[in-house]
Amino acid sequence: MADMTLEAFEAEVSSACATSRIVVGISTVAAGVTWLHLRAHFADASFADAFCNEATGKTAFALIKDERRIFGADNKGGWHWHPFDAPETHTPSSDAITFKDFLSLIEAQPKA
Repeated sequence: MADMTLEAFEAEVSSACATSRIVVGISTVAAGVTWLHLRAHFADASFADAFCNEATGKTAFALIKDERRIFGADNKGGWHWHPFDAPETHTPSSDAITFKDFLSLIEAQPKA
């Protein structure tokens, strides 16, 4: 996802949400000249935030439930995961993480 434009980022997130069995809606939280913050809404009132800053190259994804990040991924200091069992930690990823990858892992989680 190096050098991703905001348009490409929005298309990637929108496409993943359109084919997801758990997304009930998507919204733009905020946007600037060089950045975009999108939100995928889930039926259980949790949501996934997706952020991209075209100028800095930063991309971040976070699953939020009960006002807390419970899962995440971003490329600050290299791509890494914030796993479900320890979201405050960093688990390096050798590959870039797409929103589709991120959403697939959320979908694979057992229902609480």
